[in-house]
Amino acid sequence: MSQEPAHFATEPIESLIPKTIQTLTIDAVQKAQSGHCGLPMGCADFATVLWTKYLKFNPANPKWANRDRFVLSAGHGSMLIYSLLHLTGFEKMTLDQLKNFRQWGSLTPGHPESHETEGVEVTTGPLGQGTGNSVGIAMAEKFYGATFNTPDFTISDNRTYAIVSDGDLQEGISHEAAGLAGHLGLDNLVWFYDDNSVSIEGFTSLSYSDDVASRFKGYHWHVISINGNDQTQIDAALKEAAATKGKPTIIIGKTVIGKGSPKLQGQPKAHSDAFGVEEVAATKKNIGWPEDAQFLVPERVKSFFAEKRKEWAKQEADWNKLFTSYKAKYPEKAQLWDDFLAKTLPANLESLLPVFPAGKAVATRTAGGDVLKVLFGAVPNLIGGSADLAPSTKTWIKEYGSFEKDNYGGRNLHFGIREHGMGTICAGMAYYGGLIPFGSTFFVFTDYMRPPIRLAALSGIQTIYVFTHDSVCVGEDGPTHEPVEHLATLRAIPGVLVLRPGDANETGYLWLAALQHKHETSTIMLTRQNIPVFDRTKTAPASGALKGGYTLWESKPGTTPEIILIGTGSEVQLAFEAGQKLGEEGKAARVVSLPSWELFEKQSAEYKESVLPKAVTKRVAVEAGIHLGWERYTTSSGKFIGIDKFGASAPYERILKEYGLTTEHVLEAAKSLL
Repeated sequence: MSQEPAHFATEPIESLIPKTIQTLTIDAVQKAQSGHCGLPMGCADFATVLWTKYLKFNPANPKWANRDRFVLSAGHGSMLIYSLLHLTGFEKMTLDQLKNFRQWGSLTPGHPESHETEGVEVTTGPLGQGTGNSVGIAMAEKFYGATFNTPDFTISDNRTYAIVSDGDLQEGISHEAAGLAGHLGLDNLVWFYDDNSVSIEGFTSLSYSDDVASRFKGYHWHVISINGNDQTQIDAALKEAAATKGKPTIIIGKTVIGKGSPKLQGQPKAHSDAFGVEEVAATKKNIGWPEDAQFLVPERVKSFFAEKRKEWAKQEADWNKLFTSYKAKYPEKAQLWDDFLAKTLPANLESLLPVFPAGKAVATRTAGGDVLKVLFGAVPNLIGGSADLAPSTKTWIKEYGSFEKDNYGGRNLHFGIREHGMGTICAGMAYYGGLIPFGSTFFVFTDYMRPPIRLAALSGIQTIYVFTHDSVCVGEDGPTHEPVEHLATLRAIPGVLVLRPGDANETGYLWLAALQHKHETSTIMLTRQNIPVFDRTKTAPASGALKGGYTLWESKPGTTPEIILIGTGSEVQLAFEAGQKLGEEGKAARVVSLPSWELFEKQSAEYKESVLPKAVTKRVAVEAGIHLGWERYTTSSGKFIGIDKFGASAPYERILKEYGLTTEHVLEAAKSLL
């Protein structure tokens, strides 16, 4: 490798840093033979100004609570953030990690993953997701500020910055997220729009001619338009954004994709893939870089960031001193702060759950509302709402106010009719740390929000999605609103807890399970229609739901059952009634409530065998959904009663009868096996 050229000693550091980012990017992508050079090269100037002059963080403590958050919504440009993490001094982001870009076991996957890489705040890549996440993060900070700041202490005052691309802004989710952010006046949120006019198919003029400035003014954002490769203009724009009150800011930066490449800059081919050996060398020559130097970080760049690390460490140290004084004056608030960050649950939380007496049928959505009211009182970092459906999902807890522009301390969130936005915003609040967010809507509308559920599960963050109207028992609303395949699609996502309580008391315990699993995404499915509450003096306790599956009742306790009837949700009652009839006929029948496959599979082999003995192959499962996956529990000898077609419009009792979701049909299936 050649020595550093002489001009490195005199070239302004503001020039050396972006060139370092650009060359690290093209070297890593070339070595991997895959990746995206264009965005990191075009956004290197913005990143340099933001990370060296405005972003508040400490590489020595990536989880410092009052750090600013940086979201690379355009996650395909991941080498931008990996280069920044290495240069600024995140210990684990070594040069070797950059050299292993996109390779097995590296901390530099193709798109940023928050659970893999320290310093990556949000898992991004599917375009648009980061826009909603950034709004959720900004909302979380506003809630923290309203909860913890006092007239004499500002403990929470961090900001959220995001880089969004043409693709991000074309995705519908960006409209949902930006509209809500403007409505809420999130002035702690700044988006930098990398306006480079290029996407995979070619120039964006093929399909995109939005007046972005007018669009965001209509969303009540503060709009700044600049040359996105001019650091003086970038600096002024960030300063203006910081001074703007009552509105989020979008900086529309006109940039050159692949900046620095003689052949490819400004061209669609700069978007992705390795440049090739010749163009890498030509690019380095063009920007005054040694052509044969690979993964070069100039000594002056190293020295610059070594000094910056002292400044960043001092920022956190000053905040720690402030927090010590805050703790002395407001010990209860300081303890609550610590409890938030640890997501500490009250030791007696289970004992606080409401108990629903047998004898009166209760919709599990109604039970869920009663449970939620108790949880809001006991778990102050639980916050959430609905996509304009709170009266139906029963998730409005009036005692705790609404999160609004003039009341960021409210704990009821109003997402509007923005299911996809709600999903990503809830995830963003979870990424922020310390909060347990939930969003609710009708179960069928998981179709609108599967992407954020999947990414939340991938990232191992605790988000809770509450879905009511969970079956064809929506009735007269018809098949457009009746979920049938949705349970199977959620169960197909690794890391998602699918929780479908069989009665009101199971509902409380499954909410408890969702709170206890701090690194998993939970979905709770609740009924619109009233269903019986089991008499727990005659059946097993509802706490069995915490294990995902349990023996609810059996006709001959202590003996091996002849047949096992399995149900989830409202269909547990059908299994129970059929089991009782079999018992009256002298059969050894066991009824199993299986509200969560995922929780059940976490149990020991011994426990699972005690509930579903392998030797008992005569089994009937019943669930108001498609059969996909049920072979795991029915075995090849069993039967499944469900719905493998769309629903219908009629009173739900008629639909259940026509579709065979009745006690009589379950009993008939059981007898055919016996």
